[in-house]
Amino acid sequence: SIRGKSSMKSWTSITLTTVHKYMNTELPLFSITRKRKPDYEYGAPHKVFENKLHQDFKAESINQKWCTDFTYLFLTDGSKRYNCTIIDLHDRSVIASITDKHITADLAKETLQKAIDSQPGLDTNHFILHSDQGSPFTSKVFTEYCESVGITQSMSKAGYPYDNAPMERYYNTLKNELVNHHSYHSEKELYTSIEEFAYVHYHHERPHSYNNYKTPFEARYGV
Repeated sequence: SIRGKSSMKSWTSITLTTVHKYMNTELPLFSITRKRKPDYEYGAPHKVFENKLHQDFKAESINQKWCTDFTYLFLTDGSKRYNCTIIDLHDRSVIASITDKHITADLAKETLQKAIDSQPGLDTNHFILHSDQGSPFTSKVFTEYCESVGITQSMSKAGYPYDNAPMERYYNTLKNELVNHHSYHSEKELYTSIEEFAYVHYHHERPHSYNNYKTPFEARYGV
């Protein structure tokens, strides 16, 4: 009909700018945008280790293989904060998570110490800690600490994020399900939110496909 053709013509003449305006003001719907990844500061490595996992991310027992990495986070004023997390590949449990102002070897070491302290009876001579070749993990401070407690380090090939895919997946989950949906005005607000996600939601409430859709807690303790 003429009316139908007229309506169709009006509909197809709407610009993307108009659609965007109505999505924002009438519905309201807003897209989630990711902030640009900040430039990474590389330092001269004290020691680099071979990749002992070779993308074999299965672990038959608890505390056999751990993975670790850093990610960046933002406060509403634009300032950056950095999170270091360690997960156990046996069940993808978050063993330790700490957020701070700077991406340093001390933060990596502090997170590792927190992870060790959280596992009573842990024999540090019998598990692998896998990371990328970031300067905190190749630093003298961190590598000598690992050596002092008998930890075997393993590292991804430079520029190959798939070599540490479980950590990439955890951080994607953290950002897609939490961080990208909120604005953080203070350190306390951000740090508390990240810890609650790691130790409560992710560990106890969120089913994981790797665990046949059991939570990490259920898979770890057989509940």
